Amino acid sequence: MEGKKTRRYIDYPRLGRKGVRRWLPSWRLWLGTSTFVLACLAGLFAFVYAKVDIPDENALAGKEASVYYWADGSQMVSVGAVNRQNVALDRVPKHVQNAVIAAENATFYSDSGVSFTGIARAVVTMLFGGDTQGGSTITQQYVKNTYLSPDQTATRKVKEFIIALKVNNRKTKSEILRGYLNTSWFGRGSNGIQAAAHAYYGIDAKDLNPSQGALLAAVLKGSEQYDPGLSRANHERAVARWKWILDRLVATGAMDADERARYQEFPEPRPVTKPTSQAGQIGYLVDIANKFVKSATGLTDKDLARGGYRIHTTFDKQRTRRLEKAVQDVRAKRLDPEKRAEDTFVEFGAASVRPADGAIVALYGGTDATRHFSNNADTTAVPAGSAFKPFVLAAALQEEAERYGDRARPVGSPSRADELRGALMQGRSGPFVQAGKQLGLERIRDLVLAAGLRKESLAQLEQTFPLGTSAPSAVRLASAYTTFANGGRHAEPYAVARMTYRGKPVAGFDRAEPQQVVGPAVAQQVTATLEGVGWRILGSPDAKPAQQPPAAGSTESGDRLKSAWFVATPPPSGSGEGTEPTTAVTLFRNKPGAPQLLPLNGVGGPGTGLGTALPPQVWAAAQNAA
Repeated sequence: MEGKKTRRYIDYPRLGRKGVRRWLPSWRLWLGTSTFVLACLAGLFAFVYAKVDIPDENALAGKEASVYYWADGSQMVSVGAVNRQNVALDRVPKHVQNAVIAAENATFYSDSGVSFTGIARAVVTMLFGGDTQGGSTITQQYVKNTYLSPDQTATRKVKEFIIALKVNNRKTKSEILRGYLNTSWFGRGSNGIQAAAHAYYGIDAKDLNPSQGALLAAVLKGSEQYDPGLSRANHERAVARWKWILDRLVATGAMDADERARYQEFPEPRPVTKPTSQAGQIGYLVDIANKFVKSATGLTDKDLARGGYRIHTTFDKQRTRRLEKAVQDVRAKRLDPEKRAEDTFVEFGAASVRPADGAIVALYGGTDATRHFSNNADTTAVPAGSAFKPFVLAAALQEEAERYGDRARPVGSPSRADELRGALMQGRSGPFVQAGKQLGLERIRDLVLAAGLRKESLAQLEQTFPLGTSAPSAVRLASAYTTFANGGRHAEPYAVARMTYRGKPVAGFDRAEPQQVVGPAVAQQVTATLEGVGWRILGSPDAKPAQQPPAAGSTESGDRLKSAWFVATPPPSGSGEGTEPTTAVTLFRNKPGAPQLLPLNGVGGPGTGLGTALPPQVWAAAQNAA
């Protein structure tokens, strides 16, 4: 055995070789080493693949915006931490899907969900000190959007690769594409194709044409570089990429050349604006809508904050804008805070309610919900004054109707109601105080509660109660007046017609039938008296021929209160749509932080009667604008 050589399993350095060749590995060594390394990598991959599972959706991926709609079905505002509205894939046109696939991942339907070249490029970039980047498939981007953080790290990149493989095996391509379209960032504060369609074109995703879809696909590459509204350079890049995507659709067979030829004009999107907010009247509308949602469903603010709701309101876009403009015009023409200190801190509030069903169709809550936070249409700190007196008249008429029934009042027998009619027309208060004593304050209170005023807004049952010391909101006072316009029946006011949560209806929005508060004859008599008040206050505008006046109630300068009101229902329009909405307009002065209202003396200059002339002007301006 002496002299026998020991066999080496690895011939390195190589025996029998000299010079450089002694140190060069043989092909057997190269093959063995490569096989070993590949086996180790395969084992490592198998281990990691088994250990890494599809996690829960990240915090943002599970959230949607809640969307509020005008009465005509158009979108009013999207509210939430994430401006996204998930849509089913069949609500995204096929040409938009094709544009996104052509731009981002042409092999989407045939690949395994990952891009090996993209991963390799990212690894090489990381090894040489660059940022991780690029080459992700639609599946990988969906995984990043939905399951992972946006951090650009090697660990996240590996997780993205593994999870993308698993997602591709467990989900259909349609499910992945839907998820990608609903989670991708398009710029302009919009996550998802639906929010992007509204941000760029003011339409739903289902209404996007191929040209618009190509532009939205273009901004997926990076809105900061491709949103054409941000800069001239962006516009040039966006046009070039838009053209490339349309040409790419032809190259991939998703669009024929003839159709491509139709899209030569760049689909300019809307100008860039700040993200959808609750500025102007929108915040006040959302505030009222949310109150009715919580009352109808028992949902809390925390529930609403999670998003995903579709809230269809009763608000009429045009009426709301007309009401806002009417206030702005009267304020500009009649108030001058720089010249008259009395015109400072003047606030307006208004609300319009439909008599037949109680729908709140418009309101004015203040100058801007992002600057003036309290909702003037919903405040319960402004006394109604003489605008409360019609309910005292109604109580007196109802008492007479109950006393005499179908019998005529005996000849010569005094009528308390007749006296109140005259006092209402003349702006006198004494007879109403007397009526409170004779009728009983409880009877008046019960009537106004049945007509929709809230118990918490009513004043104490004292001698002055019939004079309007109670402070209902504009919404509630307008609603109460609809009782007279609706034949003595009152429909509870509401601001939300229906609501869904992630596509499923939310219960609680069934409407109760209107309740009879006073008899039809009583309502008719009150309305006739209020038409006289309307004629006295508004007269015949612009020397036009006399027309049927609105049925109106108003504060009087003799009230000596720190508030001014005008509540009116216009005569039927003759359009066959029934009675027009009843609108209540209020004016008051309120210094921020001060507990009490300020006096109205001198507001608007001479001849305004403690500001009482201004609410009728707002009402008339809004009505004439229609």
